[in-house]
Amino acid sequence: MAIYHLRASMISRSQGRSATAAIAYRVAERIEDRRTGLVFDYAKRGGVDYTEILAPDHAPDWVSDRSELWNRVEEAETRKNSQVAREVRVALPAELTHAQRIELVRDFAQEQFVDRGMVADIALHAPGRDGDDRNHHAHILLTTREIDPEGFTTKNRDWNKVELLEDWRKAWARDANLALERAGIEERIDHRTLEAQRDEALELAAEARERGDEAEELRETVRAVALDREPLPQLSAGAWQLKERGIEVAAVQVWREVKAQAVEVARVAQELAERARSWLERAAEQVRSTVQQVTPNTWDEFFAAAAPGAASASEALARDIESEQRQQAQREVAEREAQERVQERERRDHEHDRGEGHGL
Repeated sequence: MAIYHLRASMISRSQGRSATAAIAYRVAERIEDRRTGLVFDYAKRGGVDYTEILAPDHAPDWVSDRSELWNRVEEAETRKNSQVAREVRVALPAELTHAQRIELVRDFAQEQFVDRGMVADIALHAPGRDGDDRNHHAHILLTTREIDPEGFTTKNRDWNKVELLEDWRKAWARDANLALERAGIEERIDHRTLEAQRDEALELAAEARERGDEAEELRETVRAVALDREPLPQLSAGAWQLKERGIEVAAVQVWREVKAQAVEVARVAQELAERARSWLERAAEQVRSTVQQVTPNTWDEFFAAAAPGAASASEALARDIESEQRQQAQREVAEREAQERVQERERRDHEHDRGEGHGL
């Protein structure tokens, strides 16, 4: 299924990093850093599906030369702790074709970054040989300074605002969902937290129950179950490298545990969804079969005939969600009893206080 992931980070000299090294690795090329004399050669690295540089129309021609572009970025910075570039990483829907993924990333980068004045160097990566074969993703390396026909000028601090990052997160969800819709794929992603999405699903399920829309209630209940998990924690670059080498540090162990939980939740949600789909299909078939046997004047007989069949078809699904409903009811009873105990304790304390007052 399509997943949401967008993460933005700075590439800073204070971390011992450079824009030339970062881009050489992401696009699998050889780039020499003129400022330091270091050569970063990743030309033999595989897994890079597509690369492209996007720039504002007024940018000089040399921005299309990757080595020249990022060397000039480095040369424009004079401080030893300069932030030389920004990186945005996004997960690409595996359901899309290669061409559709390219179009999605290009359009997103153009609208959100290039139209604001940044130069964007994009690299689409294929899933690793030993990892999840759906893990298509893109790295977008961005300049931090304004650019005119002569070259880089001043830093644009507005590009660092938290509000802008939130706009990027929303825009990526919107653009990816539009791409999925155009491709005829039902999957959707959401930039909001799992908790916010789960609360929405439960609220919509409750609303559907109140209006008697059993099918919608089941769909939203299944969605809430799928969202009932912890978010996968972010691993630092160092921890990730240790994980890839098979070294189990604490952060990696936590990451694996949360991932295993997410996989199990997804399995349960998928099973529940299949049962819900089966129930809906059987219920619909029961309705169609009964409709064919009645006339417009015998709707009372229709409902009497259809109800037992629908009830029988829902038994399997009811057993699956009964446990969750029972737990919810138990929690409500426990909360009510706890509230009653608190009220009783307050009443006794109040009477005790009044008694002390009379004694005075």
